[in-house]
Amino acid sequence: MYRNQIFRAVTATALGLLLGACTPSDPYQETSQALTDEVLLPAYTDWAEANRRMAASGIAFCAGNEELKDGRQAFMQAQLAWAGLQPLLIGPMGEGNRAWQVQFWPDKKNLVGRQVTALLKRKPQLTQADLENGSVVLQGLSAYEYVLHDKAVDLSESATKARYCPLLIAIGEHQQKLAADMLQAWKAKDGMAAQLSEFPNERYAESTEAIADLLRVQVTALDGLKKKLGAPLGRQSKGYPQPFQAEAWRSDATLPSIDAALAGAQRLWLGTDGNGLKALVPAEQADLAKRIDVAYETARQHLVDIMLPFSELIADEAGRARLDALYQDIDALHRLHQTELARALGVQIGFNAHDGD
Repeated sequence: MYRNQIFRAVTATALGLLLGACTPSDPYQETSQALTDEVLLPAYTDWAEANRRMAASGIAFCAGNEELKDGRQAFMQAQLAWAGLQPLLIGPMGEGNRAWQVQFWPDKKNLVGRQVTALLKRKPQLTQADLENGSVVLQGLSAYEYVLHDKAVDLSESATKARYCPLLIAIGEHQQKLAADMLQAWKAKDGMAAQLSEFPNERYAESTEAIADLLRVQVTALDGLKKKLGAPLGRQSKGYPQPFQAEAWRSDATLPSIDAALAGAQRLWLGTDGNGLKALVPAEQADLAKRIDVAYETARQHLVDIMLPFSELIADEAGRARLDALYQDIDALHRLHQTELARALGVQIGFNAHDGD
C-alpha cells in the first residue's frame, strides 16, 4: 500500500508538470510584464534620478558651487526624461493633476512668467510650503526653465539670483519628491508594476485590459506630440505661427523633447528584445508591423535632419515647411496606432486627454 501511495504521488506530480507544460502561454501577459520590467520601470527610474540630479544642481548653483551652464544641463536632462515618459504615463502619473505639476503646457498667456513674478512679489521669502500650496503653474519644469533661461531673469546679478533661488530650490525639491513617490507607487507591493504583470488584480481583470491601456497612453502621447508641434505652427490659429506656444521654447528643447517622446513610444512598440507591442501583431499582419517600423524610422530620421534651433525653423517659410513635414510624419504614426494597430490588437480607443483641444 505504501508503494501504491508513492506511485500515485509521483504520477500526480508528473501529470501536474505535464499539464503545466501544456498550458498555453498568455502573450498579452508576457508582453505586459516584459514592457513593465524592461521599459516602463527603467524609464520611471531614470526620470526620478534626473529629478534628483536637478534638485541637487539647483542647490549647488544657488550656493555658488555650480555654474549656470551646469544647472541648465541638469534641467535639460530632467526635461528630456519627462518627455520620454509621455508615452508611458499609465497608472498613477497619468491620474489627477500630477502631469500638470511637472509641466504646464500650453502656456498661451505667459502664465508661467506672470505667476512667477507675482509669487515672488507676494512671497519674497519663499518657503517650500508656499510652493506646495501654490498653483501647478509654478511647481514644474516650465517655471524652472523660466528662471534659468528667460531673458527677463539675469542670474549673473547677485540680487536677482538671491531673489529667484528659493523658487528654483523649491521646484527642484517638489519634482524630486513627486518622481520618487511615483517610482515607489510602481515598485510597491500590489503597485503599478505588479498590476501590469499578474492578473487579475484590482486595476485589470485580465492582461488584454493592460495592453489596451498601454496602447491608449501611446495614442494619447502621439496625439499630444501633434498638438505640441501644431500649436506653434499655427494649426489652431488660422495658420499664424505661435512660436511662444512651443514646448520648452526658452531652452530650445522643443525638438529634442519631441525626439525623446518618439523614442519612448518606439521603446513601447519594440520592447528591448522584440517583446514590445509589435510582438502581439498577428503574423498575417506583418505588413502593418513593417509600416509602423518605417513610420518611426522616418519620423526620427526627419528630426535628425532638421535638428536646428526651433526659433530659426519657425521664423521662415522653408523652416516651417520642414516642421510641417515632421508633423505629417507624427500624424501618420498616430493614425497607424489609433486605427490599424488598435484593430489588430483588439483594442477600442476612446476619448483621450487631448480631444477637444
